[in-house]
Amino acid sequence: MTLKVAVGEQQGWAVLRVSGELDLLTSPVLRQRVHEAVAEGRRSVVLDLSDVLFCDSSGVGVLIATRRLMRSCRGRLRLILPAQGAVDGSHVNRVLAALGVRRLFEVYADADRAVDDTAEPLSA
Repeated sequence: MTLKVAVGEQQGWAVLRVSGELDLLTSPVLRQRVHEAVAEGRRSVVLDLSDVLFCDSSGVGVLIATRRLMRSCRGRLRLILPAQGAVDGSHVNRVLAALGVRRLFEVYADADRAVDDTAEPLSA
C-alpha cells in the first residue's frame, strides 16, 4: 500500500492528512512533506494520522524526528490520533503507547480540536 499526504491549512496551522501505511518504504514521503512545510515558514503543524493503517519503527522515527525538528525551530506539533478507529482505536496510538513514546506528543481527536489553542490534548 502507498502513503498519501494531503497538505492543507486550518486556522493558521499546516494540516498534513496522512493515509495508508507508514513504513520503511513510505516514511520518507512524510518526512519530505514536513520539511517542505517548515521550509515554507510553517511553524505550527498538525499531522492527521487518522487514516494510517499501519506504522512500523521507521514511521515512529519520522514522528520523533518531526517533533525534534519542530522544537528546534520553536514550532508546534500536534497529532490527530482518534480514540475510535479500526477495531479498538488508532493503530498509531497503540504503537506509540507500546513503545512508551506516546507521552512525547500532544494528541487530539480531530483537526478542529488540534488547531484550537484552548482545547486540551488527550491524556496519554
